[in-house]
Parts: sequence; C-alpha cells; structure tokens
Amino acid sequence: MLPAELPPLPALTRAEAELIERYLEVVDLLGRINPAQDGDTYRGLRAAQALVGKATALRDALVLGGERRTARLTLPPESVS
Repeated sequence: MLPAELPPLPALTRAEAELIERYLEVVDLLGRINPAQDGDTYRGLRAAQALVGKATALRDALVLGGERRTARLTLPPESVS
C-alpha cells in the first residue's frame, strides 16, 4: 500500500533560496577543511580562506531575511491615556 500523497511544498522566496544556497556553500567548504582527509593541504587552506567570505554572505542573508520579516510586523496604535 502506497503512503498518502504529501501536499506540495510552498515555493521559496528569493531570500530563503539565497540563505539555503549560502548555507550549503559554507557546509561544502567545511567539508573541504576536514583534517581527517590526508594530503591536499593546499585545498584545505584555500577552503579555509574562502570560508570567511562565505560565512559573511550567510550572515548577510540571515540579516536580510530578518529585516524583511521585521518589516512585516505591525504594532497596535498607542492608546492615549
């Protein structure tokens, strides 16, 4: 017997897609730095240097997403006492 069909996932916004892309780039670089892999020290060094820029891009994507979510918030009007 086949499982019930799951509902389709909603489409990602551009900011969400960028966040996921930056996260995957950082994870890829962390895998290249892995000290358990012998040899190819230069590759690990280059990945470590690139990690700084990718981590900054990930942080910026997180901040941008947070700013967009914050902009959607509305506060109730202040009551005059």
